[in-house]
Amino acid sequence: MDKQFIYIAILCLSYFGYSQEPPESFSLQEAIDYALENNRTAKNAARDIDAAVKQKWETTATGLPQLNGSIDYQNQIKQQFEAIDFDNDGIPDFGAPHGMTASANLTQKIFDGSYLVGLQSAKVFLEISKNTKIKTDLEVRKSVINAYGNVLLTEETIKVLERNISVLEKNLNETTKIFENGLEEEESVEQLQITLSGVRSNLGNTKRLKSIAYQMLNINLGVDINHPTQLTDNLESLAIQNIELNLLKIDENVTNTIDYKIADNDKKSKFLLLKLEKSKALPTLNASLNGSYIANRFEFNYFDFNKSWIGTVTFGANLNIPIFSSLGRSAATQRARINLKKAEDNLAQTEQQLKLQIAEAKSNYKFAIEEYQNKKENLNLAQRIEQKNQTKFFEGIASSFELRQAQTQLYNSQQEYLQSMIEIINKKADLETIISTNN
Repeated sequence: MDKQFIYIAILCLSYFGYSQEPPESFSLQEAIDYALENNRTAKNAARDIDAAVKQKWETTATGLPQLNGSIDYQNQIKQQFEAIDFDNDGIPDFGAPHGMTASANLTQKIFDGSYLVGLQSAKVFLEISKNTKIKTDLEVRKSVINAYGNVLLTEETIKVLERNISVLEKNLNETTKIFENGLEEEESVEQLQITLSGVRSNLGNTKRLKSIAYQMLNINLGVDINHPTQLTDNLESLAIQNIELNLLKIDENVTNTIDYKIADNDKKSKFLLLKLEKSKALPTLNASLNGSYIANRFEFNYFDFNKSWIGTVTFGANLNIPIFSSLGRSAATQRARINLKKAEDNLAQTEQQLKLQIAEAKSNYKFAIEEYQNKKENLNLAQRIEQKNQTKFFEGIASSFELRQAQTQLYNSQQEYLQSMIEIINKKADLETIISTNN
């Protein structure tokens, strides 16, 4: 039975260990969801919230009862006079060589203005950490979208370049045969060789960029840089999915955006710092209760519990009244008030900048959609022009230079079309990052 239990336990551990391995294939949404849980920056932002919760309690605890204990032992190795036992009970009343005091001290704040401000500050600090986490998640989401799109772009570019090379190699072979038969000039062959060489070079560079693009995506996902990641989304279908004209009509309230909330948090923190400086001019009142047991001995026999200890209890209160600080507190308060004014102006500036950023992001997103339609039409035109020039070239109507111009125009249109799809995805992500209020 024990062996069977151990076997089952090993299987369970193996299953859970395997299940924690990162997946190899991702759609864009799956990549975003995975990154929000595993991206290292996102995880640290979540840890900051946990730390802020602990700090809040740490601040709260300073105003609650504090209990401390201590044990103090002294051995008078060289005494100035002999110990005196007034009542002849074996316990010296004065000058004992061995002395020990065991005490417990209970303290409690009664009134402290800085403590009250500290409680408010801890709450604001927690709010700052939560808003920072939201902002971090939005940036992680945006980074994953950009990295995912770059991988798709390199993949599609490689496919296009490989098709172009296949067509060019076929054209070059046919042109070479025509030239060898004396029906074409050598320049025509050389023009195609130049074009083919340039496309091959571009393909080699794109393949190298593909490796880097995958590594960048893996970093954003929070997996090993060499993890065999595969993408399940298609660039063109993803671009079409990201065309949302209704997003351009959203009239977002700037005060609900996360950037505004972060600026408002800064203003709140500066206001609390001003309150803190003001509170330092208020009196503080603390109370304490101390209990102790004292034992003086001729010998170190403190583990002999038949020997008596003398107990004492003391209650105390301390009232501290600030009177004059040579205008130091006044200067600190004025400095805090200046910082508050700066934070208020920064908040107003942030509000204006966000309005401008939203308008600009909407404009860029709309332009990206328009460019996509334009580049798609241009690509169709460039393909037809290239086909016509290719036909004319082999019929002897068009020159090799004209064919090369048409091919170059086609290749540029292909890249512009691919880039226009990426722009739709990225510009939408930019707009959503600005107007979003949560993750």
